[in-house]
Amino acid sequence: MRMLLRVSIPVEAGNAAAKAGTLGSTIEGILADLKPEAAYFLADDNGQRSGSIVFDMKDTSQIPSIAEPWFLAFNASISLRPVMNPQDLAKAGPAIGKVAKKYGV
Repeated sequence: MRMLLRVSIPVEAGNAAAKAGTLGSTIEGILADLKPEAAYFLADDNGQRSGSIVFDMKDTSQIPSIAEPWFLAFNASISLRPVMNPQDLAKAGPAIGKVAKKYGV
């Protein structure tokens, strides 16, 4: 299942990793294990180093191996949610129409 992982690294932890010279290499290592479809990095609304990472999750038992590296390396907070690309949304169209007919007002 295609998932969106949002990661926020607290400023203090990010600064410490940057000063130690490990910020980039640690993120690269985590991403190498995750093998994302896409990864984007930004400063979030709270001024923290953040990432939005799209990847394929085969089974929910993977959640700890996806989350723990961020927790352990950076004391980061994360969120995980399923997402669709345009092709997924197109495949969902008939089901959306069926539900709309059944429950739409």
